Amino acid sequence: DRTISRLPELLLSSNGAVPGEPVKKDENSRRGNWGNQIEFVLTSVGYAVGLGNVWRFPYLCYRNGGGAFMLPYFIMLVFCGIPLFFLELSFGQFASQGCLGVWKISPMFKGVGYGMMVVSTYIGIYYNVVICIAFYYFFMSMTNLLPWTYCNNPWNTPDCSGVLGSSPRFNASLANATTSLVAAASEVVNRTKRTSPSEEYWKHYVLNISDDIGNFGEVRLPILGCLAVSWFVVFLCLIKGVKSSGKVVYFTATFPYLVLTILFIRGITLDGAINGIKFYLTPQWQKVLDAKVWGDAASQIFYSLGCAWGGLITMASYNKFHNNCFRDSIIISVTNCATSVYAGFVIFSILGFMAHNLNVPVSEVADHGPGLAFVAYPEALTLLPISPLWSLLFFFMLILLGLGTQFCLLETLVTAVVDEIGTDWIIRNKTVVTLSVAVVGFLLGVPLTTQVRLYVIIKMNYFKDVEMMLGFPPPLFFKVCWRFISPLIISFILIFTVIQYKPIKYNNYVYPGWSLAIGFSMALSSVVCIPIYALYKISRSPGATFRERLKFACMADPKWGPALQEHRTGRYAPMASEDTVEARPLKEKEELKDEEKERKDEISLTIQGSNGSTNTHNHPNPSA
Repeated sequence: DRTISRLPELLLSSNGAVPGEPVKKDENSRRGNWGNQIEFVLTSVGYAVGLGNVWRFPYLCYRNGGGAFMLPYFIMLVFCGIPLFFLELSFGQFASQGCLGVWKISPMFKGVGYGMMVVSTYIGIYYNVVICIAFYYFFMSMTNLLPWTYCNNPWNTPDCSGVLGSSPRFNASLANATTSLVAAASEVVNRTKRTSPSEEYWKHYVLNISDDIGNFGEVRLPILGCLAVSWFVVFLCLIKGVKSSGKVVYFTATFPYLVLTILFIRGITLDGAINGIKFYLTPQWQKVLDAKVWGDAASQIFYSLGCAWGGLITMASYNKFHNNCFRDSIIISVTNCATSVYAGFVIFSILGFMAHNLNVPVSEVADHGPGLAFVAYPEALTLLPISPLWSLLFFFMLILLGLGTQFCLLETLVTAVVDEIGTDWIIRNKTVVTLSVAVVGFLLGVPLTTQVRLYVIIKMNYFKDVEMMLGFPPPLFFKVCWRFISPLIISFILIFTVIQYKPIKYNNYVYPGWSLAIGFSMALSSVVCIPIYALYKISRSPGATFRERLKFACMADPKWGPALQEHRTGRYAPMASEDTVEARPLKEKEELKDEEKERKDEISLTIQGSNGSTNTHNHPNPSA
């Protein structure tokens, strides 16, 4: 009976051991590790490669000079993307802590970790709503005729003009279908205003948007059901934390590439596909001199890699201490960007085919965001033979891309809570925390199913920590990027975003001032965590003056460093007694004494200027 009751646990065990074979043990038995390094890489690829690679990058590329956009894009990858990615992976791996625990390095800045949690919460809520809509389209594609093919539905308006005519004719010959296609295309060209069946299906049936953002209207029950399905799937995949999600990503992180390849092969064989690809890649070199192009490139790199959301730190915290995260950061970053470029070929080959059939320029059918995923691309799929099959593949790919990111967003929140509480009970019952976060996320996402829906302090001592962890010093290039180049690029992104800000609107609807105020409040809610917690930490720190309190608040916590005692060597080794030192070989004694002298010198430098009032014995950690 006990064996049967533990069957789910055995099936989801991390080691996948076969009876009679030796069981692989985690390096960190209390917290757990990835089953193997492939699981970490696939999970990180799934986290970085998301919906934005498919529905945002191709649009930014054609809008900002086609092939010319690749130059600033890859420059930003080298000087900002990879250094920040490596920084976060090494940070989480070194401390084996989530986005809150790592700030033992400088407790005053723990607010950065809380800010990461806020960002991950916001993104996790709306991201799963997008996934649930992809689920909805996936279910609606299980039919002989896609419901957004024609204009003869109750939700259609007089402005609707379908590419395939006004009604289905299943027994029509190929000649009749061709005649209907030409006639419909001519009608589209001659009309002064056109809305496609897919656009009206999206706006008037799926969303059924209310007339004002203040009017919530009713909950869309089909969308609510899909949202429940989405959160349930995410919970099941994370029921054992990285032990279960590490197995799921073998499918969720790789199958989208198979679907992309199938769609790519089908797309390039269509009439007009070459025009779409030319439109996507033809370089307009004069745009390289436009600051907006560089701003878009930096923003796309920064956000597509998922830096400063806490997910990278969290995933890396389950690595073994001496894992080569330097290699991993390059592999994952390059894979992410290569996927974006590849997805552009898939998207624009189909859009070129659509523009060819409509006899309009590619620019008139190109879109981004939900408009591409749920309007332009679905309409293009109706032009293909066996269109439901291609629709099922496309939306299944979107679901998997979204889930890969959602796994890490939820795990970020769960890991932060478990690490912060840190009791044996909370660690044993991590599944309960996962379920609680999933339920809260579902409830907070319910309003989005109504009719209104639509970095950082661098301590250069840390460079020595990375060398101790990897076994070799990272290239000097990363030290320069961490200290100068990447902060400048991030500052540029911030300033550029403020300068280029325009009030948001949806089609012709202009958002009222109160809704914009809520939006700005949500955006600032993650940032204000930093100064609020810093002031709190300073006020609770000992010291007679503000300067002494500030110095104390910035000092590393004594617990900062490798999580396991076996890895706390060199700078992090416990103070040794004279008897212990004398019992060691001469060379080892000299090295230990040198390290201890270096550590004491660093402590003296740290507290210099505090009038000797800070007790050095309370903070033996040299990272201070």
